[in-house]
Amino acid sequence: MRPFIVASVMAATSMVAIEATIISTAMPQIVAQLGGLNLYSWVFSAFLLAQTAMTVVFGKLADLYGRKPIILVGIAVFLVASLGGGLAWSMPAMIAFRLLQGMGAACIQPVSLTIIADYYPISERGKVQGYLASVWAISAVLGPMLGGIIIRDLSWAWIFWINIPIGLLAAAGFIAYLHEDAPRQRPSIDILGAVFFTIAVAALMIALTDANAFSDTHVWAGVLACAIASLLFVWQERRAKDPMISFALWSRRPIAAANAATLLSGMVLMGLTTFLPMYAQGVLRQTPVVAGMALTMIMVGWPIGATLAAKTFTRFGLRRILVGGSLLMPVGGIVFALLGPSSSPLLAGFGSLLMGFSMGTGSVSALVLIQELVDPSQRGSATASNIFSRNLGSTLGATLFGAVLNFGLTHSSDVGVVTSDQLRHVLEDRGVSTVADQAIRAVLQHSLHLTFLSILAISIGVVLLLLLVPTNAVDRSRDAKREKPEFVPGGH
Repeated sequence: MRPFIVASVMAATSMVAIEATIISTAMPQIVAQLGGLNLYSWVFSAFLLAQTAMTVVFGKLADLYGRKPIILVGIAVFLVASLGGGLAWSMPAMIAFRLLQGMGAACIQPVSLTIIADYYPISERGKVQGYLASVWAISAVLGPMLGGIIIRDLSWAWIFWINIPIGLLAAAGFIAYLHEDAPRQRPSIDILGAVFFTIAVAALMIALTDANAFSDTHVWAGVLACAIASLLFVWQERRAKDPMISFALWSRRPIAAANAATLLSGMVLMGLTTFLPMYAQGVLRQTPVVAGMALTMIMVGWPIGATLAAKTFTRFGLRRILVGGSLLMPVGGIVFALLGPSSSPLLAGFGSLLMGFSMGTGSVSALVLIQELVDPSQRGSATASNIFSRNLGSTLGATLFGAVLNFGLTHSSDVGVVTSDQLRHVLEDRGVSTVADQAIRAVLQHSLHLTFLSILAISIGVVLLLLLVPTNAVDRSRDAKREKPEFVPGGH
């Protein structure tokens, strides 16, 4: 039975993983047909906004109502959104369906990982987590390729509709093989807390999305709305009988340290995926294919690190794997900080490989650590907190590193402010450079060097945070949980 549950989890996860990359290939055709070029970025931002804002909510609902009904709801929402995305008649409609898709993803990710934690003890769970990491890595490589084939031979609508048979198979697997005990008492839902939390996160995400124009009133309105909603959320959680977020849970030292490190790792990942291709093309003067290969090495190192960590949990302990794997992140950061105009793209690929390996060991280890630290009745919330941290880190990373790059491009003493047209020309031109092009490349190299130094600093922060995790955190948690009732799935 368990292998069928894992297969269902992998199928559901693959929908979210592929959708994150496949749509980028189709967006030029979608915009050409639907119009609304000014809303282009919101097709991506809407998905991430809904996913980040709702992840914690669905994690809590899985603890209250059980994993099975919530994962089925998530799959249903994702499939309805996928069907609507293929039928979208305008760009605002497309954005609305992408918001709905993000809500489905916010449910599928944490609940599927919680199901694995329920059915597999720590001695076996690492291996399964390695399988799931491979799903993300394979999807990252196959997504753009599959998208190109669909665009060439079919309508762009199949970018969305391809999810439907996969989702139906996943749902059928959960219905047939996932069994759990019904809740023993009627759950108390903190609806007001969920609303305030969602508004706070959504407002923050909107403000960060437009952070390049920080003087804009929309940005300040988003910041103000986030602050007000956050205060109301804290007030509500302190008075709620069963709060949406348990401050006692989130503030526990090992959980807080692991989640904070995960947030910083998300920032690093976003920084590399955004700016490494720019460096390879604009400074190293490589083709987009070579730039993509250098970045893809992250996805090669990730499943290797995750699989190796999974096989050594029980031998070396979670904390040793966490800290040991994290040490490779600043090493990779040093590689990027040492890149220069004459560097080989192989060096950039090596840095990506180190970063991917470190993130693979860290992501799996941190998740399993957090799941082992809590009572099974809180496992959904704990799992969601880790995924939320990574998603929020990605948004913060895009904003922070974008600000560092813009600072370098706008404070050059040699060529003044580098415009977007000048930057585009340098990125696309790999022929003979004029003196002006060489000057702009020098400014770009300096700006990206500052960005890579920022990535190095944050990578060091990841290591320092993980050192705060107590050496015996998991052992003490197990002793405490022996006296508490377990959340035990039925049927096995």
